[in-house]
Amino acid sequence: MNRLGKISLYVWLPIILLGAGSYRALRHVPAAIQPKTDNLKLPPDFVAEHLYSPSENKEGSWVSMCFDDKGRMLASDQYGGIYRLEIPAIGAKDLRPKIEKIKLENDTLNFGAAHGLLYAFNSLYVMVNNRASKSLPKSSGFYRLQDTDGDDQFDKLTLLKTLKGEGEHGPHSIKLSPDKQSLYVICGNYTDLPEMDAYKLPKTWKYDNLFPEIKDPRGHANDRKEPGGWVANVNPEGTKWELVSAGYRNPFDLAFNDVGDLFVYDADMEWDFGLPWYRPTRICHATSGSEFGWRTGNGKWSAHYPDNLPPVINIGQGSPTNLLYAKEAKFPAQYKQTLLAFDWSFGIIHAIHLKPSGSTYTATREEFLSGVPLPLTDGAIGPDGALYFLTGGRRLESDLYRVYYNGTESTTNAPITTLTEENKLRRKIEAFHSSPNPEAINTVWAHLGHSDRNIRYAARIALEHQPVGTWKAKALAETRPQALTNALIGLTRCGTETDKTSILNALNGINFTKISPSQQLDVLRAYELVFARFGLPEPKQKSKIVALLDARYPSTSNELNRAYCRLLVFLEAPSVLPKTLALMAQKEQANPNEDIATNSEDLILRNPQYGLDIAKMLEKMPAPQQTYLAIMLAKAKIGWTPALREQYFAWYQKAFAYRGGNSYVGFIDKARKIALANVPANKKAEYDKLSGGDLLTESGNDLAQEDYPKGPGKNYKLADMDTIFTAELSQRNFKRGKAMYVATTCSRCHAMKGEGGNIGPDLSQIGTRFSTKDILEAIIDPSKTISDQYAATQFQLKNGQSLVGKIANQDDDFYYVSQNPYTPDFLVKVAKKNVVSKNYSTVSSMLPGLINPLNKEELKDLVAYLKAGGDEGHEVFKVE
Repeated sequence: MNRLGKISLYVWLPIILLGAGSYRALRHVPAAIQPKTDNLKLPPDFVAEHLYSPSENKEGSWVSMCFDDKGRMLASDQYGGIYRLEIPAIGAKDLRPKIEKIKLENDTLNFGAAHGLLYAFNSLYVMVNNRASKSLPKSSGFYRLQDTDGDDQFDKLTLLKTLKGEGEHGPHSIKLSPDKQSLYVICGNYTDLPEMDAYKLPKTWKYDNLFPEIKDPRGHANDRKEPGGWVANVNPEGTKWELVSAGYRNPFDLAFNDVGDLFVYDADMEWDFGLPWYRPTRICHATSGSEFGWRTGNGKWSAHYPDNLPPVINIGQGSPTNLLYAKEAKFPAQYKQTLLAFDWSFGIIHAIHLKPSGSTYTATREEFLSGVPLPLTDGAIGPDGALYFLTGGRRLESDLYRVYYNGTESTTNAPITTLTEENKLRRKIEAFHSSPNPEAINTVWAHLGHSDRNIRYAARIALEHQPVGTWKAKALAETRPQALTNALIGLTRCGTETDKTSILNALNGINFTKISPSQQLDVLRAYELVFARFGLPEPKQKSKIVALLDARYPSTSNELNRAYCRLLVFLEAPSVLPKTLALMAQKEQANPNEDIATNSEDLILRNPQYGLDIAKMLEKMPAPQQTYLAIMLAKAKIGWTPALREQYFAWYQKAFAYRGGNSYVGFIDKARKIALANVPANKKAEYDKLSGGDLLTESGNDLAQEDYPKGPGKNYKLADMDTIFTAELSQRNFKRGKAMYVATTCSRCHAMKGEGGNIGPDLSQIGTRFSTKDILEAIIDPSKTISDQYAATQFQLKNGQSLVGKIANQDDDFYYVSQNPYTPDFLVKVAKKNVVSKNYSTVSSMLPGLINPLNKEELKDLVAYLKAGGDEGHEVFKVE
């Protein structure tokens, strides 16, 4: 349920051209009367049962669950109370659970709004995510419910800690520790980090960036500071809190594997899609003292930085809600060492198969379960070994399902994860992630240059827990390049500005020709940290560093070039401008699927509300390396010539032709304005125009278009139309109606009077066949009835994956499938022999909410334009 940005508008009116008779012949059975399990794609020999619909019983939209010590389920409404369920056995004839609402203090207190539930220590622990109200008086915090008199009813409520933060980036989940002696809690980046009793991650974090700071132009998280989302260990009484890991954006859930390693499922920022700092949803191995580099705006750290850790796997676009480890499930062995990661936006449960690698893990992804739509919220392995999961959230229709294995493979032979020697060593080092220990320095020092990145990281964090005076001299005297680099990073984080010259002298002594590219990146990051924390070096040292770095720039590596550019711009190196502009002129092929496990194109028709934003971006992807270098040059103040400035500012006009996430245009404009602040006053207007200033709205967040709705809009419902369309349309504005037709992107997919797209039906005759009410109903509720002629198809493949798209063509051997309505000619070839089944999607490819940005008059003009079939001479436009 990670909040997605302003939704792009997309029109596909699939039924409009069909006459009444043919429409009835071709339509689907409405999804509402099909068995809900028919919507689920499952692995072979798995069975799904639909157990309950909370929303149909006026019990809200459930987003969290757990099981108690009697095998009963507890579940919470996102905006309401907590319920306890007795679940019928697998295969029972009557699957309806017995349900009771948890009540306290003689029914006077409504308690719930929980993003996290856990039953442990004879208590129900509740992570409330709520702004206090009359109906729900308890605000965000960590609570404990107990039954003190043994009557099987909770009668004692204790607030263990108030947590400042609420909403979808607020307090989230709770898990029991592997040794069953404590609890782990996780919170998003809108939850203030409370004062802790202990810190495995030392409080040495800072923003630590030379990249020009640009906060989100639409305001998201602009007041949020490092360390971002966090994980803490808590004792059962809630009296001792220890920070374990941080640097996440919005981590919804966490899970331990069978050897006690902790994993976190972190959310992306979809508004940043197409920008160089975009980070997809990902699974992180949350080791002791780990930092994952979230910073507000464009300040997010690269996964290559040695002062944070990389993910185990990048999944891709989505909205994480739940993470669990499947060891206790009665599933075949192939799923026993597997994390199940729930994506709310695109309705997929990803099976993340972990494989030990050094002190951490690598992973592969399998699509375990999916549905279109299937807004997954939470899940758990029940006492019967089945997977239970919920759908809902944001007041959507909510359902409870059970999935179990009904095949012939053994479900008891569980492989055990191998605890590698590197894993054991990392844990030994992590024992020093607490109070100062005189044995720490000698124990961990040898491992600062270890070949395993996580071990190097753990060793440095152990150093940072020791008084800096006890190891500073040893750090400066180190001769092994990698060990020296890590020791100096630690010294920079723990030291003071008086250490700057000594640290830089030590870094200057590293011979770049004798270290690997990854080690070079570490050294460059060490330089950056010194400059970010302590400022410019003295002139003589500055000249030496510039000469050292300039001789190696540009490199053949994108990451190295970014690092060199950051440093050389900061140091005001004279050659950085022509060298960087030459790099920006090189052709760059952006690959949105690079280093992610899912294919962006495959998400588009799984959820048109969000997927079609991706469709627009994939049509004209930005060039992320060019963008990064351009933003870095925005801070350059010296060395410009008229020719260089002309080349540089002309780049911005080209950049505005690309499409990124919701904040793309705003970020580019903010960088442009930083650069304009450095030009002579008498040249500002010239460069403003050259760089595309006249293409933008006043806010700079959008491209100015004549057809842009003025609004204010509304979340229109069909019931609103009776008050808006009280009379027949007349004397409407043709020009504005046509503009709204373009603004809502109807013309991208539909033809009108011979102009427009050909993906959906021609709309020229719509007014002769359908009433105003019919047209509005098709726009407002496009999934109510879907014509086979325009429906997308969901394919289930033999390899366990699924694929959603529109069949454009087929022959004896292949289906040719279009997944992006904005690039309909790009087809995916699907071998028929690999298809297990195919079914029509129950979600229309047309976006609900098409008309929401329009005000009432704009809406009337749009409908008039549709009814007139684009004919300006139609009577609806005649002025008396």
